Amino acid sequence: GVGQRVLDKMRLTDRQALLFIALIIAGGFVPDIRVTDVFSFNIGGALIPLALCVYLWIKADTAVEKVRSIVAALLTGAVVFLLGRFLPDEPDTMIIDPNYAYGIAAGIIGYIFGRSRRGAFIAGVVGVMLANVANAVYVWSNGVDQRLVLGGAGGFDVIVISGFLAVLLSELIGEIFERIKRGRQRPTREFKDGDFVRKEEHE
Repeated sequence: GVGQRVLDKMRLTDRQALLFIALIIAGGFVPDIRVTDVFSFNIGGALIPLALCVYLWIKADTAVEKVRSIVAALLTGAVVFLLGRFLPDEPDTMIIDPNYAYGIAAGIIGYIFGRSRRGAFIAGVVGVMLANVANAVYVWSNGVDQRLVLGGAGGFDVIVISGFLAVLLSELIGEIFERIKRGRQRPTREFKDGDFVRKEEHE
C-alpha cells in the first residue's frame, strides 16, 4: 500500500503502480541471475527498480529535470559510497539502520538536486546501485575476492528501500517548505457569511 501511494505520486496510474509493486515482489522470489563469477543481480531488487527509473526518466517533463535526476543519482552514489566506508562495520552500534541512512541521504540529495519526486526516486535507486558497484570495485582493487549481488534481498533490498524512502522524505521536505512559504504570505481569502470569499483590501 505504501509503495503504491509512493508510485502514485510520480504520476503513475494505479494499475501501473500495482504492476510495478507486484513485479518487485514476485521478482524477489526468483533466484539471483548470475552474470559472472563475482557479479549477479536480483530481478525484483535491482532489475525492476532500474527499469522503473528508466521509465520515469523518459517520462520526465523537461530536459532540465532529466539532467537534475542524473546529477542527483551521481551525487547520491558518491555520498552512499562514502557513508559505507566511514559508518561502523557493525550496524548494531548505529543509532539508525544503514538502509534508512542511505535512503535519507538519497531523499535530501534528490530533493535538492532532482527537484521532483521522480528525481528523488531515481537518486535513491540508481545512486545506491552506483555505490554498490563502486564499493565492489574498491574491494576488488584491494585483492579481495568478494561477490557483488545487486538487489539480493528482493523487495526488501536497500536499493528498493532507498528509492521509496527518498520519495517519502522529499515529499515531507517539500511539504514543510510549502507550509513555511504559505505561512509568510498574507491570506487572500476570508470566511464570510458562511463561505470563503476573496479578502478585501483595507487602506
